[in-house]
Amino acid sequence: MKRTQARELLMQLVFEMQAQKDKSEFMIRRFADEAIGDDEQREYFDRACRAYVDNAAEIDRLIEENANGWKLSRLARVDLAILRLAVAEMKYLDEEDVPDAAAINEAVELAKKYGDESSARFVNGLLGKVSRL
Repeated sequence: MKRTQARELLMQLVFEMQAQKDKSEFMIRRFADEAIGDDEQREYFDRACRAYVDNAAEIDRLIEENANGWKLSRLARVDLAILRLAVAEMKYLDEEDVPDAAAINEAVELAKKYGDESSARFVNGLLGKVSRL
């Protein structure tokens, strides 16, 4: 599995967490064991997931402060999951491992695949602001 695929699975997990309002270790392990198993990207998946779960409140604050007046509750759920993952990568993982530009590019690609016609531009703009903080 490539890191791009691991990111896509992480976005799906973050989406599921927000839908079920459950960030429990049980949910994370169950999802990871079913989706990834012992793949080489499991370590990255675990670190990125932990970065999101441990810093969710700060990540949401950064998103809302840079969303030009949009409240989190008004954002598309898919866009929010993508943003949460990308901000976790940008702010809480090692820059050498995940450069901001890579996190933004991957998030934009996820937005093109899963979001609506304006998602990619919105995600790109918001993450650009966050990267300059």
